[in-house]
Amino acid sequence: MARSHLTLAALATSAVAELDLVATSEFGSRVDNEFDSALLTGRDGKHWIIRVPRTEAAESAQSADLVALRAISTGVRTRLPFAVSNYVGQTPVSGTRAVVYEFVYGTKVPLAHVDDALATSIGKALAALHALPTSFVADAGLPVLGAIEALRSAVSIMDRAAATGHVPTPLLSRWESATEDSKLWQFQPTVINNALGSDSFLSSESKVTGVLNWQELRVGDPARDLAWLLADPVVAEPAFEAYIAARGTADRQVKQRATLYSELEVAKWLLHGTETRDSEIVDDAVSMLDSLVDDVQNDVMNPIGAQTMPTMAVDEVQAFLDRNERAV
Repeated sequence: MARSHLTLAALATSAVAELDLVATSEFGSRVDNEFDSALLTGRDGKHWIIRVPRTEAAESAQSADLVALRAISTGVRTRLPFAVSNYVGQTPVSGTRAVVYEFVYGTKVPLAHVDDALATSIGKALAALHALPTSFVADAGLPVLGAIEALRSAVSIMDRAAATGHVPTPLLSRWESATEDSKLWQFQPTVINNALGSDSFLSSESKVTGVLNWQELRVGDPARDLAWLLADPVVAEPAFEAYIAARGTADRQVKQRATLYSELEVAKWLLHGTETRDSEIVDDAVSMLDSLVDDVQNDVMNPIGAQTMPTMAVDEVQAFLDRNERAV
């Protein structure tokens, strides 16, 4: 049974003794929500959020999020053009814990409703995130992954998906060409969120005011933070333009890798269906892959790979991986 907002308010005052609350209300939907949440209002007009996980997966995500929020110091936050919530306190409850956070103001906007101004702001926000020093992530013991790991991960997903026999040959050829293109994987790893979607961004008046969901903070391929934008080309164009204008052209293949990651999300969905033996998910993924084939075959002007470089044979790819691994 979901906890009431009054119960959550009582837990909040137990977690943070100095809280002086004058109002509380439900926050989010009680249906299909992994957390019990409430919005808290203090006598000074400030707001907080309290969240209690309902599932083990939600509890793990909350724990990872806390590690990330603690790693993002005040100095790091001053470099960002948007707010990141602060951890305030916690208290045990029913084998898990209730956690209180500072409230971040703004509204979630579905991807289909993102206008050009907000898309531009998202691009600038991601550029600022990727410009952060990587040292604070490493100091917090969070993952630090280089180009080799990014390539290996992509190849692993592709190979496992291919083994299901459900991936159309044109897609496999397209993905193989991308993973065999050494130029595509020459990039400088940056600080990334790695768990972004349209619901990660809060905005006001078409400007990003906050970013949520930090449980996968790490150093890695910046293209991963951009891949979700490609679900809507109208949004992607101004977002990428703003991103590249802010970051420069040192990583010329970032959009191509983002495209590959975006397409491999469908492969992940297929793998999830096969691993859980859910025929509905498998059928859905197969339908999405068929649609993707039509999309890429009708868009020959935007291949994933950098066309100025010859492709490598499989043994050359392995040599490339081994050579770079020795250099790390």
